[in-house]
Amino acid sequence: MEKEVKKDFVPENSSMAKDLDEMKNLGKQMENLRTNAELKQWDKRPDPVQHEIETK
Repeated sequence: MEKEVKKDFVPENSSMAKDLDEMKNLGKQMENLRTNAELKQWDKRPDPVQHEIETK
């Protein structure tokens, strides 16, 4: 017997996508991401690098 999942159910695993439609939409957005060079051409600032190791 399958357990019914409520329409507004949000998993507790910090999932970014709530359902399959949202996951498909996020995938389309990722396919069209611009590179840092492209962003700079449009006078946009790219996201900062995360976990950058500082060398001294």
